[in-house]
Amino acid sequence: MKHRALLYEKFKSDKVKCNLCPHECLIAEGKAGVCRVRKNIGGNLYSLNYGDAIAASADPIEKKPLYHFMPGSKAYSVAAPGCNFHCEFCQNWRISQIDGSYDSGAVSQKLMPEEIAENAVKSNCLTIAYTYTEPTIFFEYALDTAKIAAERGLKNIFVTNGYIKPEALDMIAPYLDGANVDLKYFSDKSYKKICGGSLSPVLRAIEKMKELDIWVEVTTLIIPGDNDSAEELFQIAEFIYSVDPAMPWHISAFTPRYKYSGRKATGIDILRKAEQIGKDAGLKYIYLGNITGEPGTLCPACKRSLISRNNYSITIDNIKSGRCLNCGTQIEGVWK
Repeated sequence: MKHRALLYEKFKSDKVKCNLCPHECLIAEGKAGVCRVRKNIGGNLYSLNYGDAIAASADPIEKKPLYHFMPGSKAYSVAAPGCNFHCEFCQNWRISQIDGSYDSGAVSQKLMPEEIAENAVKSNCLTIAYTYTEPTIFFEYALDTAKIAAERGLKNIFVTNGYIKPEALDMIAPYLDGANVDLKYFSDKSYKKICGGSLSPVLRAIEKMKELDIWVEVTTLIIPGDNDSAEELFQIAEFIYSVDPAMPWHISAFTPRYKYSGRKATGIDILRKAEQIGKDAGLKYIYLGNITGEPGTLCPACKRSLISRNNYSITIDNIKSGRCLNCGTQIEGVWK
């Protein structure tokens, strides 16, 4: 569905400059930007994927993954096709890496913002998650949905690569309650070569979300030979610590897929190394992902188990309203 875009500039040459993400694409008439779903039509920028739900379902909030955001609740997860990165290891590449001949009718169902909010309520979800692809590139769709969701008493979260400009974050911040941000590398060279972006805007987005009082958790997919050096892992952990020592860090095992199908999967030994590096950097909450036996949440003060996990099922052990029932320590997060 064609929908007039936000955050762009018009030029006399009929070119437009998209100011939604750090690519800042300068787009000629009839052409699309890097994401391939924002197109210059008649000297105006349009979003092509508004209302095009490529995925829509109720998920455990832990699947995002968010472990300190209303644990045990459900999030109605929605995605539109496209992405402003082209990560060679993308697990959702079939819906994120669309080609330039994008035809919404061929790949998705029509689902308008009001319907998404209604489906979330009917599914007993407390949150709407904009996920699976990159919510930045369906910004108008997400923003309109988030406004309606907030009116219905629902919360909103982004699962994002963080490649978004501060102006866009300012616009959606009143309706955005949480985010999980992929911090894929601490190398600008790797970001450019493998993802088609750069590092500094992602770091700034994480900092900006914290400034805007959006709850943030960070995920790093650890890929052997790419980003598993002690130096790079420490740089990632050190950065997270500098923003907030209580910001959860999810370190996940890589499974070969897409253009990385011939690569080696991540062993548990590498995850344990990353976990220790995170602890040494001073992070309070570190979680290993994509492994058998999900990690629980421990009280950082008395080390009692607060939440036990088995895949996406959880058991509340010793926490109420975000406070440890054993020693009274307040645990950072967003709690029911």
